[in-house]
Amino acid sequence: MRTTSLVAAAVCALLLLFAGDGAAQESVSIFNGRDLDGWTIHGTELWYVEDGELICASGPDAQYGYLRTDATYTDFELTLEFKQEADGNSGVFFRSTLDGVIITGWQAEVAPPGLFSGGIYESYGRGWLIQPEPEKDSALRMGEWNAMRIRVVGSRVTTWLNGTEMIDLVDEKIGAATGHIVLQIHDGGGIKVRWKNLRLRELS
Repeated sequence: MRTTSLVAAAVCALLLLFAGDGAAQESVSIFNGRDLDGWTIHGTELWYVEDGELICASGPDAQYGYLRTDATYTDFELTLEFKQEADGNSGVFFRSTLDGVIITGWQAEVAPPGLFSGGIYESYGRGWLIQPEPEKDSALRMGEWNAMRIRVVGSRVTTWLNGTEMIDLVDEKIGAATGHIVLQIHDGGGIKVRWKNLRLRELS
């Protein structure tokens, strides 16, 4: 009887060990609120920290600009807040690579009303893969703080904006990739976006 109990206890311990080994990590901040440590600027547009917030703004060249993580990520859940000032056309790339200001990867759109915030766009490739249904555009609060959540696991990408699920996409090409998380500022000038509370949880 005692041997049976010991075996059962050992089996339970092993199950807990394997369950813990495959569990997701806790979320961590990927922006320290002080400087751009852990990030690299691509392009001539402006990226700086002000009052604990990360700011992107159009520079004199009014071209595309990017701020990428030094680390790369594959399966993760990213949460952040953004506030659009002026035009506010930006985005969050994932599993992406950069050569100067030429980016390869996928963008969760951040844009003014009517321009598909939360949709997924493939840069220098297939273009729009999926756009949110038009009625979901009301989830965006232009000029106010917005909460975005991006979950990427294998071939599946899901985005939420202020608690509203915007898209749910399965794509084999995305599933085969890995890379950086990259914030974008659109070309054209006159754009300013504030970011804060960027937290990432890696998933097994």
